[in-house]
Amino acid sequence: MIDRRVAFLGAGNMGAAIMRGLLRAGLPAAQLSATVRREERRAEVERTWGVQATLDNLQAARDAEVLVLSVKPQALDRLLTTIAPAVDHSKLIISVAAGVPIAAIERRLGAGARIVRAMPNTPSLVGAGATALSAGEHATAGDLALATAMFDSVGLTTVVDEALLDAVTGLSGSGPAYIFLIIEALSDAGVKVGLSRHQALKLAAQTVLGSAQLLLETNAHPGQLKDQVTSPGGTAIAGLHTLEAGGLRTTLINAVEVATHRARALGEAFLEKK
Repeated sequence: MIDRRVAFLGAGNMGAAIMRGLLRAGLPAAQLSATVRREERRAEVERTWGVQATLDNLQAARDAEVLVLSVKPQALDRLLTTIAPAVDHSKLIISVAAGVPIAAIERRLGAGARIVRAMPNTPSLVGAGATALSAGEHATAGDLALATAMFDSVGLTTVVDEALLDAVTGLSGSGPAYIFLIIEALSDAGVKVGLSRHQALKLAAQTVLGSAQLLLETNAHPGQLKDQVTSPGGTAIAGLHTLEAGGLRTTLINAVEVATHRARALGEAFLEKK
């Protein structure tokens, strides 16, 4: 069980998702706090989850032992400048800001800051997230274990070298957008061949969900599972032939690669800031 006071500096979608996961895992609301930008959001957070919320990032940082930086990358620079006076080596910093390197955060908080960088994704909102973690030079094994426990509460967690986090951003960080597009396209196809929009969307979404669950639970290679659906001269092989002819596999590979390069460029731009 996590025995630290945790402050979510930013209670948007991702911050709220992780916070809800911790509450579901049994962490008392009294151990959590959150910062927001508007008074009405403050009241909503306190009313919905029983978590103390404030508009004061600096005070929240002073009062907590673990600080989760859960703002958009473009807002991170200002947040780091605000909380720097409250950050010392006793605090663990967990950043979920996509593309922002640990070195850039350390530069603004001071050498020796204990930092773990995380790349979660939006299915964390429903406890089905995929998160990769990377520990900074000064983070301890205990820090990484605590961060892992936090993100395990909202899905699957893995540890990678920081150099691979841009690739994680391109794959699982951006991946939900690719899957939503695929679900939407399958739904459109269902409508084209006679299903109602409601029927087509539900069937498409459940097919993606069930296929992923089957792969994870059996640990089978996706090619093996594909072959189980594909009968000689049948419907699936006809559809697969069309997908291959349309370049679906290559297009998805290119999408992950381009998103990875974009994440890397954003990180480099953040590092160049003075």
